[in-house]
Amino acid sequence: MKTLTKEFTVQADVTAASVGSGDLEVLSSPSIMAWMENVSYELCQNHSDNDETTVGIEFFMKHLAPTAVGKLVRITAKIIEQNKSILTLSLEAMVDGKLIASADHKRAKVNKERFLEKL
Repeated sequence: MKTLTKEFTVQADVTAASVGSGDLEVLSSPSIMAWMENVSYELCQNHSDNDETTVGIEFFMKHLAPTAVGKLVRITAKIIEQNKSILTLSLEAMVDGKLIASADHKRAKVNKERFLEKL
């Protein structure tokens, strides 16, 4: 699987007013980003060994339109390139067939134990 789509419903706790990124009761950019990272993580885990995970290393997002509480957001992640341990993804967030956000994202495959040893 090189593509994964998940759906999220906008609740009051993910609005700009609730998360502190603004004062409007609309879907916040940080929440879209978190959802996009979630879909990307799950997609990449399908292409990782059991002792590996992926971590986000780069994220560029365009938030294109507001979204009201109660709306269903469909996020699709697609792996567009893999260069050694770096996976490059393209993401889209859609509401009622309209693009509300797009992003380019990179994740690095890491060995879980070795990564945590760096703490």
